[in-house]
Amino acid sequence: MSPLLPWMKLLLRFVACFNVGAGLMMLFGTRYAYRMIGMTKPDINFPLQLVGILVALFGWGYYLVARDPIRNRNVLMLGLWSKALGSVLGTYYILIDRLPWTFFFVFLFADIVYLPPFWAILKRIDRVEVEQGASRT
Repeated sequence: MSPLLPWMKLLLRFVACFNVGAGLMMLFGTRYAYRMIGMTKPDINFPLQLVGILVALFGWGYYLVARDPIRNRNVLMLGLWSKALGSVLGTYYILIDRLPWTFFFVFLFADIVYLPPFWAILKRIDRVEVEQGASRT
């Protein structure tokens, strides 16, 4: 059994490209990134740029998962947790009126939509890993 179905590889490659692009935008296009999410640009760009670096690194990680899912399974698990916890944190800031409600669409399309497929991919990797382990014994 193949570790990933074709749609899973395609999704991981798409998310890899999306994250690298979004991360580079946060790193080098801070003014536009703040404007896009409806926030006033602060005096220092470091927090957004640091997040941009992490987002781009996760993008590279998703590419590695697409190439070798069993070996890089933990990268996908970290991505799942990052997307889930980031969505909870973003929702909290919207609910206390510290972020505009339109920001919800940012993490809806950047994070929340990937939670179910990431979970499915992890379950498939686990199943394949168990089957491969059983066939070796």
